[in-house]
Amino acid sequence: MSVTLDGFPASEGIAWGRVRRIPWGVPSVPHEVVDAGRVDHEVARFSEAREAARERLLELKARTEARLGPVEARIFDPQILMLDDETVVRGTEGYIRDTRLTAARAFEWRMLELKAQWTRTANPMVLDRLNDLEDLQVRVLRHLLGQHDPLDLSDTSGDVVVVAPNLTPSLIAQFDPDQVAALATDQGTRTSHWAILARSQGIPAVVGLGDVCRKAADGQEVIVDGRIGRVVLDPDERDWRVFEERRTRIRLLEEEVEEVARLESVTADGQPVALRANLDLPVEADNARRHGAAGIGLFRTEFLVVGRNAMPGEEEQFQAYRRVAEAFDGDAVYIRLFDLGGDKFPSFLHMPPQENPFLGWRAVRVLLDEPELFRVQLRAILRATVFGDVRIMVPLVNDVEEVQRVRALLEEEEDGLRRDGIPFNRGYKLGVMVETPAAALDAAELARHADFFSIGTNDLVQYTLAVDRTNARLARLFNPFHPSVVRQLHSVARVARAAGIEVSVCGEMAATSLGAFLCLGLDITALSVAWPALPELKKVVRDVRIEDARRAARRALAAATARDVMEALAESIGDAVDLSAYVGRWNLSLRS
Repeated sequence: MSVTLDGFPASEGIAWGRVRRIPWGVPSVPHEVVDAGRVDHEVARFSEAREAARERLLELKARTEARLGPVEARIFDPQILMLDDETVVRGTEGYIRDTRLTAARAFEWRMLELKAQWTRTANPMVLDRLNDLEDLQVRVLRHLLGQHDPLDLSDTSGDVVVVAPNLTPSLIAQFDPDQVAALATDQGTRTSHWAILARSQGIPAVVGLGDVCRKAADGQEVIVDGRIGRVVLDPDERDWRVFEERRTRIRLLEEEVEEVARLESVTADGQPVALRANLDLPVEADNARRHGAAGIGLFRTEFLVVGRNAMPGEEEQFQAYRRVAEAFDGDAVYIRLFDLGGDKFPSFLHMPPQENPFLGWRAVRVLLDEPELFRVQLRAILRATVFGDVRIMVPLVNDVEEVQRVRALLEEEEDGLRRDGIPFNRGYKLGVMVETPAAALDAAELARHADFFSIGTNDLVQYTLAVDRTNARLARLFNPFHPSVVRQLHSVARVARAAGIEVSVCGEMAATSLGAFLCLGLDITALSVAWPALPELKKVVRDVRIEDARRAARRALAAATARDVMEALAESIGDAVDLSAYVGRWNLSLRS
């Protein structure tokens, strides 16, 4: 009997394979003490283990840089820096000398202390620094204990689906995408360092499954759908049929990707639709262009800072923004200001203890509280406006004052660039991300101060429904078709039209057939999704009629439940559109 597990999509794509569980965890360390005469020997062994870990990490960094680029390779820098961190080195050596513990036991104790300290600073499930720390801990301890790396997949045949409690960047760098078909983990988030690397290598991944490690067995057949966040163990006949239909559809689109990219993005009855891409890394720009993106609707900039010990310099940021702007010369590139906090904690920001980081100090709140840190980013983005239609998005805006303060900071940086004789495009646009009910309700006033709206449905759903989008147990409650969400989308779109400003959707909702159909029906005709989803989305757009979408949206707005909303959309969307990809997530019995 098949078992279906729902988690969170972390890397797009659908794949089949056989389970290979990775026992990547902290090894058991015996409690041992040594004679006084062996203390120096244990200190030397610890130093040797650190050097071995450094050599391996530098090797993995070089391999990643050759495959993906220097920006992506910097994901390994936090661990390399930790190897020489005074709190790590001196603390461990102190335990060896003061208590005569073995190097392995002393290092384990120091790691436990650091984990306890860092766990108190924020939610440990979303703190990448803890993930990096554990990776380093495992690597050093295995060397000290003389244990081999358990990652050898040479004894496997066919496609492997790696199942693990969590993963790390160094593990992903060792996976061969031709051998590893997909990834499934109990923990993790889409913004985890390793998930970013998996997306860059095109490996489908689902995270936050809760107990896939307990339910899966080595050699078991498994389907992983990284688009909707679903894993099916021991798939039955129906599961296989859905999988084959989905895989065939995706493969055909991939084979036709260049042809589809050249097709006009217009509905069957002539409504133009702007289809843009969401980017996590600059290296993805070429793929987005190849898949037909008409610009970048969301360029997440956190890759520049997460895991860093200091804010990156102006030139480094400028080059990253310029690279994407030049890749889309003539098309709009929407750059989101650093959305820090929540599930992204750079080490140079001393985040206060927060019971709920997503409701705490994050996004524009951090920017305005620490303006000197963020002026560098504002200046770098302004410089990039010379090289394309660069637009600036402010995340998690709640009120007008936040927009006014950001605009004031931008004006100050404009003055600085003029004094320095550095060119920028004075006609750039500044807009807000509508991600909270407060912003949706205050949209009419915000529209007086913003040049555009970009609706981030991931956070809007989370805050509207009071559902943590990283909590696997609540995955079925995270429903973007809830009537309260639909009505907010309608309200914001109507305000934007009245104000004469563009409104777009850049959340994952837009990448689903029903979600895109709903947006079109609400007259939101600019959508931004992960670049692998663009060909399929363009097919949807070209297969539907805007008038049908509008009629369906009117029915959806009058619906009492999320089920009623989805049924209203499904009945109108047409047989050419595949609905099997996600409706089952909410136990709906719509047509397939």
